[in-house]
Amino acid sequence: RRVGQSSLRKKWKWVYAIRIDYKLKRQDSTKTLLIKSEQLLRIEEHDFAMRPGFGGAAIPVGIDVQVESIDSISEVNMDFTMTLYLRHYWKDERLAFPSRNNQSRTFDSRLVKKIWVPDVFFVHSKRSFIHDTTMENIMLRVYPDGKILYSVRVTVTALCSMDFSSFPLDTQNCSLELESYAYNENDLMLYWKNGNDSLRTDEIVLSQFFIKHFHASNGLAFYSSTGWYNRLFINFILRRHIFFFMLQTYFPTMLMVVLSWVSFWIDRRAVPARVSLGITTVLTMSTIITGVSSSMPQVSYVKAVDIYLWTSFLFVFLSVIEYAAVNYCTTLEEMRKMKRGKIPSTFNASQAMAYDGCFHDNDIELTPFSSLAPTGTSGPLTTPTQAPDIRPTEGTRLRRQWSLRQNVDLFVSNSYMIDSYSRVAFPMSYLLFNIVYWSLYS
Repeated sequence: RRVGQSSLRKKWKWVYAIRIDYKLKRQDSTKTLLIKSEQLLRIEEHDFAMRPGFGGAAIPVGIDVQVESIDSISEVNMDFTMTLYLRHYWKDERLAFPSRNNQSRTFDSRLVKKIWVPDVFFVHSKRSFIHDTTMENIMLRVYPDGKILYSVRVTVTALCSMDFSSFPLDTQNCSLELESYAYNENDLMLYWKNGNDSLRTDEIVLSQFFIKHFHASNGLAFYSSTGWYNRLFINFILRRHIFFFMLQTYFPTMLMVVLSWVSFWIDRRAVPARVSLGITTVLTMSTIITGVSSSMPQVSYVKAVDIYLWTSFLFVFLSVIEYAAVNYCTTLEEMRKMKRGKIPSTFNASQAMAYDGCFHDNDIELTPFSSLAPTGTSGPLTTPTQAPDIRPTEGTRLRRQWSLRQNVDLFVSNSYMIDSYSRVAFPMSYLLFNIVYWSLYS
């Protein structure tokens, strides 16, 4: 008797389960587990190699994009890498299905391969891929009326034509372009689904840039063999951070230029000290210029950083040339003194420069300018008493030659004045250059 009651109870449970399952089937066919997705969407009944509404008006496909990150921006390759969520919206009545509560069905990449999807590609892209960890990052959502949402997570590296004429004080305008590859404007119409709100971004932080503006736009592209195509643009404006280059390039360059001016305060007879200081600053500037050039593309125009570096290099180079002029004038001055008997003949110019501090400027006997020979026939070592008294025949022209000769002889007889003038002229010139440079490029 107990066995009969137990079997009867199991029978009633089985009948009750069948009734519940039958009620669920009648309420909503999308909840039926016995119906496959292919049968529900009637995939086998249609040719999905053809676009929806083939032969009729162009099918509208809405696009919206959420930018997840900008992974890198390369000046050498002139490209950028961006990771984004690309979503497509369109309607395909062939995929409509009955549903009483208007609930959608969500699928993964396995169903995408069996239906028609827009063939959107990235114009000017170098490489791109769809993320596939742990599965392909593709989502397909189908609504009962045939509306479709197709979302994919993709990383793309695209070309960005950059202008480095103001580098590193530059602003770059890059864009990512989307377009249908096979369908022109007569078959497929791409548009931003929500206008400017179709482009959304997460908080993006870049090492060398900050993003000034993100905006969406659209246009048309023409190909001579296939016609006009709708094209969508993701535009973003990048402003470069200057602080990195101030620490790596500008501050070291300024210090090298200032360091080259130290030689103006070193005794002009200390040849090893001044020469080694000049050569060291020149080589350091060459290293800085080489380092900056190696990290930049080989463009055919001059960049702002090139102007600053090469002008600074010119200042360092001129400080070395300045000491060459001081040394030469000092040698001529001492040879003149030897000629006049001021210095013993056994004490030559090389010995005078070998002893630091043993020969002072106040020991120099300056020659009056009125006793100098006005003619150009006397050599640089001719004393005023040896020059013949020749009167000028053309006053104005010869007086100008006389003035030039006076200035040259003044610097030869007082070579220490070159250092004195350089201590003021070099800093003031470099300061003026910096004012003009930063006012133009900032």
